[in-house]
Amino acid sequence: MVHKESNLKLVVAGLLLGILMAAMDNTIVATAMGTIVADLGGFDKFVWVTGSYMVAVMAGMPIYGKLSDMYGRKRFFIFGLVVFLFGSALCGLAQTMEQLIAFRAIQGIGGGALLPIAFTIVFDIFPPEKRGKMTGLLGAVFGTSSVLGPLLGAFITDAISWHWVFYINVPIGAASFYFIFRYYKESLEPREQKIDWWGAATLVVAVVSLMFALELGGKTYAWDSTPIVALFTTFTVFFIVFFAVEQKASEPIISFWMFKKRLFATSQILGFLYGSTFIILAVFIPIFVQAVYGGSATSAGMVLTPMMLGSVAGSMVGGIFQTKTTFRNLMIVSVIAYFTGMFMLSGMTPETSRMMLTLFMITVGFGMGFSFSLLPAATINNMEFRFRGSANSTNAFLRSLGMTLGVTIFGALQNRFFYERLSENLKGQGGALGDIDPQKVFQAEERSKIPEDILNGLTTSMSESITTVFTYALIPIVISAVVIFFMGNERVETSKQTSKQA
Repeated sequence: MVHKESNLKLVVAGLLLGILMAAMDNTIVATAMGTIVADLGGFDKFVWVTGSYMVAVMAGMPIYGKLSDMYGRKRFFIFGLVVFLFGSALCGLAQTMEQLIAFRAIQGIGGGALLPIAFTIVFDIFPPEKRGKMTGLLGAVFGTSSVLGPLLGAFITDAISWHWVFYINVPIGAASFYFIFRYYKESLEPREQKIDWWGAATLVVAVVSLMFALELGGKTYAWDSTPIVALFTTFTVFFIVFFAVEQKASEPIISFWMFKKRLFATSQILGFLYGSTFIILAVFIPIFVQAVYGGSATSAGMVLTPMMLGSVAGSMVGGIFQTKTTFRNLMIVSVIAYFTGMFMLSGMTPETSRMMLTLFMITVGFGMGFSFSLLPAATINNMEFRFRGSANSTNAFLRSLGMTLGVTIFGALQNRFFYERLSENLKGQGGALGDIDPQKVFQAEERSKIPEDILNGLTTSMSESITTVFTYALIPIVISAVVIFFMGNERVETSKQTSKQA
């Protein structure tokens, strides 16, 4: 189906607004959570406000991708929008923490359709020579939204109320709905297909079990406790069953034959690895600023702006140049900048100036930004129309899984390193370590009451624990460099290049 140029711009606007909401809601609640807990209570359950959303999003991604291949992108993108907006409105009306958790899950059921289908629609409606710029634009919005979320959440909570963290989605989503419903014209040849219900069911159980284990492990229950071991066991069993079912299904949710394509397989691994390290930057840099430099929550969120701008630049550069050189060459530039930025961050101390921190973040953001546009493009490159939705949703799923595992594993490491360093740095200071409340370092009024030697011990310990985590994050980045070597020499073939070869 050919779209008018003016209609294409409105379709893209609708897709960008959808991505803006879905990516932002992964992180926007973080800075509002203190206010939400103070209002609704349920401190012991607040982790599930984010957890329930991520569980629903991850479980739905591969399923929506396959269904969009079978029955069309438009209906499932619109379905996702409607469910997401319904869930957002309910979240704003929540009166208890239990209600908010349930409504966030509804939000996630819709959100799982938005990101992967948006990228797939771009590949459907644009010729190869224009896809790079468009995926660069969509990738830039995804990266910006993820980083902007905490800052926007803090601003809205302070200026209006935490309810508007969710209500703000309604006008944005309504505009996205109108643009897609009105201007996106889709032609799809109907064909006899069977829905892989067994595959969908086993995948959902496996993903939900894994997410519950990661969210509850080390917090509500010990990692070696019976509930956590049972959840990991359930995940393993159902994932094996899912794999076996997919081998026999006529229309599998995830087509494992795709992994035989070198570019597809390496792009999925890179999506997972980049996701696992990207998320710790968004989490730990604001903590470093607030705890070590003594900034407010809002200023801590604002400090991510240089990284956001760097990621936008990287995403756009990756999108523009993907028709001019190979995916591997561009990802080499990406991983060099990413490693350099993370290496510089791993050497921070309380004496590191804000100007140097800004430089570090621009560098790491630039390297990270390439992945937002290049990996979805590489995933779908030379893929038939009827497999694009499934392929792209697999990439989005693995990136989200990487983010979840990354924030869980690196979060546990940071907590362990912090208390080890605190014990060493406060040795001989007097008083029991258990009498010190680390949370006071984040509160300006309480911070001023802490004795200087204790405060120095706290800030030094926080700084060392975070930079140690950044040092460990270099490991998956080095692995990424090795994976990039195996990407091959594929590039986006434009229609002009194809005609010349003919």
